[in-house]
Amino acid sequence: MSFSHITSLLAAASAGDRSATEELFSTVYNELRKTASIQMAGEEIQTLQPTALVHEVWIKLFGSNKPTKWNDRTHFCAAAAQAMRRILIDSAKARKRQKRGGGKQCFSIREDDALIEADENLLALDEALELLRDHDPVKAELVCLRYFGGLTNIEAAQQMGLSLSSAERGWVFAKAWLREKIETLE
Repeated sequence: MSFSHITSLLAAASAGDRSATEELFSTVYNELRKTASIQMAGEEIQTLQPTALVHEVWIKLFGSNKPTKWNDRTHFCAAAAQAMRRILIDSAKARKRQKRGGGKQCFSIREDDALIEADENLLALDEALELLRDHDPVKAELVCLRYFGGLTNIEAAQQMGLSLSSAERGWVFAKAWLREKIETLE
């Protein structure tokens, strides 16, 4: 499906068109599910399935009676990334509160198609990301778009109004910064 078709569906959904919202769901479902599967691949305890995560994200984005105004596909992806992050963090917090289970989560920071594995707690990643947000909000947003939203550097740069080289430098810096902070948080 073309980006322009998705953008037109988002505009129609923003205007309250229920059929456009339904068509949008069927159009972006596979992409959202793929992103959810990647995010959940390293989880030691599977309490939430990718399909359920996609549905929770959809409810957060479209569940209210008040339609959200979407600028374009990348704006939608950024919002979906934030919603996915919040749901995964809330799920990890809930597991941690349980008397049993709730052990460490695996996460990976993608470098294009290669995965850089790290056995770290998802909550430590969230805490480090909040520290990065205090230190450099632009780089923190870049991480959210890349890691939780599954966007490429090019897509994230476009969404954020950055040059590709700035996004690439920011991505390299943010990964190194997060790794260092996570090590100190343990």
